Amino acid sequence: MTPSAIRLGIIGYGFSTKCFHLPFINALPADFKVVAFFQRSEAPKDPQTADPGSHCTVDYPDVKHYSQKEDFFADETIDVVIVCSRQDTHAEYATRALNAGKHGTYIQWTDKTDGRTEILSFKQRAVTASERKIAKTGARVLVVVEKAFTRTTAEADDLIALAKQKDKILTVFQNRRWDNDFQTLRHLIAEDALGTIKELEIHYDVDFPFWMRNMNKKEYSPGEGMTFGLGSHTLDQALLLFGRPSTVAGFLRVLRGIDSEVEDSFTAVLQYEGEQKDLLVTVKTNVVSPLKDQLKYVAKGTKGSYVKHGTCIQEAQILGKPSLPATDPSFGHEPAHLYGLLTTKNEPFDRAHQTHEPDVNLWVGRYPTIPGHWLGFYENLRDAVRGKAEIAVKPEQSRDGIRLIELVRESSQTGAIVKWH
Repeated sequence: MTPSAIRLGIIGYGFSTKCFHLPFINALPADFKVVAFFQRSEAPKDPQTADPGSHCTVDYPDVKHYSQKEDFFADETIDVVIVCSRQDTHAEYATRALNAGKHGTYIQWTDKTDGRTEILSFKQRAVTASERKIAKTGARVLVVVEKAFTRTTAEADDLIALAKQKDKILTVFQNRRWDNDFQTLRHLIAEDALGTIKELEIHYDVDFPFWMRNMNKKEYSPGEGMTFGLGSHTLDQALLLFGRPSTVAGFLRVLRGIDSEVEDSFTAVLQYEGEQKDLLVTVKTNVVSPLKDQLKYVAKGTKGSYVKHGTCIQEAQILGKPSLPATDPSFGHEPAHLYGLLTTKNEPFDRAHQTHEPDVNLWVGRYPTIPGHWLGFYENLRDAVRGKAEIAVKPEQSRDGIRLIELVRESSQTGAIVKWH
């Protein structure tokens, strides 16, 4: 029997919801169904004449709209809560969702003919005695929190502890793990194309984008600044590749021409212990970067190097006019001129794309970029809810990302290298 669609309740209807979540949710109509939005602003009196994108009721007239959080969290039809609101509300809303214990009871059914386990449906009622005899039950709420996870490590620790106490699934939307360039870098490292990595630069540079015009606060509050913004992606990538560093050196800068404690540019230098004692990782964002194709990665290892420019194409494809559906065969594929430069010693990793340059005795070529696949986050979410996979983004990993951001700021403020603590 085909499982019924997982019912989603989404908090917030801003850029993140419309660009990074809904296009991929809508690409899996058999698996997900949006049943409710929590958007504080009231619906327009005449949604048919309102501008598209201005309100959830304009774009999704058949989906319930709540302007009060109490009403949203009382909705018993929601299986999964997706928190896409301002970062200063992440902890509050995720806590409310985790405490909503009546949400998301599901029935697992094991087919006696082949032993397969399938989830037949989501139910919001008690399981009957007869169902108990044939089904394994579990009361689960799955909560997805937009990055950055929380404002502080303490908030993250509290949410993780609550999720364990309530036996619920908690995850964070670290979608840039599915970027085309990062997937390619991970593949090259996993296949030992570069040997042991000794130095890695991870960039997410932008040249004063339009959205920086709203960065006008002078006093810093936890959760603000580019380290929490773009850094929550790139620092997560560093942690995923190499784990926690032993020491952190941080440098925060304000390049947008105002006096402010809220950084728009940062550099984090990470060092490690044990078998990785010779590894140096630099993670940075610079908002003064007038380049046609921004530098993304410079990876140097004992067997070779990989240099990548450009930004994952998925966002541009979603925002294009017209928008390219995530299910389109060309989605996530970047043009060949942006393929990263792969250089190896002694032998080629990919003979089809590398040629030998005898003057330097190196194999050099443009290595095809693995297509970006943000859809993978929601495919994993589906499989985790249905008991077919572990959740890919562990909240403990994103918690370490928040801690790393805190250490970068501590180092910058003290002018000292700080140990992980």
